[in-house]
Amino acid sequence: MESYIPPYTLTDAMLNAVAEIAAKAERIHLSQGLEARPQLRRNNRIRSIHSSLAIEANSLSLDQVRSVIDGKLVLGPAREIQEVKNAWHAYELLGQFDPYSLEDLKRVHGVMTAALVQESGMFRTHNEGVFSGDRCIFVAPPPQLVPDHMASLFAWMRAARGRVHPLILSSVFHYEFVFIHPFEDGNGRMARLWQTALLTEWNPVFQYLPLESRIHAFQDGYYAAIAACHGTGNSDAFISFMLEAISQTLDGALEQASGRDAALSPQVQALMNAMETGIPYTLTQLLERLGLKSRVSFRKTTLLPAIEQGLIRMLYPDKPNSRNQAYIKG
Repeated sequence: MESYIPPYTLTDAMLNAVAEIAAKAERIHLSQGLEARPQLRRNNRIRSIHSSLAIEANSLSLDQVRSVIDGKLVLGPAREIQEVKNAWHAYELLGQFDPYSLEDLKRVHGVMTAALVQESGMFRTHNEGVFSGDRCIFVAPPPQLVPDHMASLFAWMRAARGRVHPLILSSVFHYEFVFIHPFEDGNGRMARLWQTALLTEWNPVFQYLPLESRIHAFQDGYYAAIAACHGTGNSDAFISFMLEAISQTLDGALEQASGRDAALSPQVQALMNAMETGIPYTLTQLLERLGLKSRVSFRKTTLLPAIEQGLIRMLYPDKPNSRNQAYIKG
């Protein structure tokens, strides 16, 4: 088998991003802000799972995903509930498998897709395509080529280990994996989990960072980067997208690790945990995410204090009573 080297070109912007991300990750690691807060780590993992499944059209809300993981009864499609359970078990394996092992990849895929697909834990035996909603982005390589493609990809990763920065290596892997599309189902979920695993080996803070939430927030950009790479024949656009997503995820983690919310009321802390940075939420959506009913009480004890402390802002500050009003964290 000839040695395969995925096509990509490092730019000055990529190298600068790698340096900035490395510095941010080290600051979080040294602060031990996540290590000392198990509930925050758990919340971040639940957000990761919810977002990764939502990208694949799982309709369960964040609160429903949390309830499934907590073992509570949830009314929803049985398949989607099973997807949550499987993803939780798969993410709990982070740090317990070798992300450079092809056999471990198959084993974890078996966990991710248990009771969902016939070819769980094995490469696909039929043609597949990659879809963004109902739109087919491209048709994956034929199934007879998948074993060699995957063996070549993992051989490159092992050879590049220690030579190619994990931020670049994991992003290249993510794109190449999506392009090969090796499994019958669960390819997107596995690609995102595996990049997290590769990053976790480099710096353990990534084990509990909701990178998938950032990808979900910019899902159109995620698929656009994949499509752009298909057109150029290299993974440059996807590397750039992922570096930006990782950097923004770390910005949020720095706020968490710094203990910025330590002096906040429990209500405001819950609101901060329920909101994604940069995403607008209506009042109704915030009440639903927090499991609350009283608008008056929520405004008085939670929403207004958060606005006054500069933690969230109104989408239309000049029209505070607008029926289209929404609130943004950050």
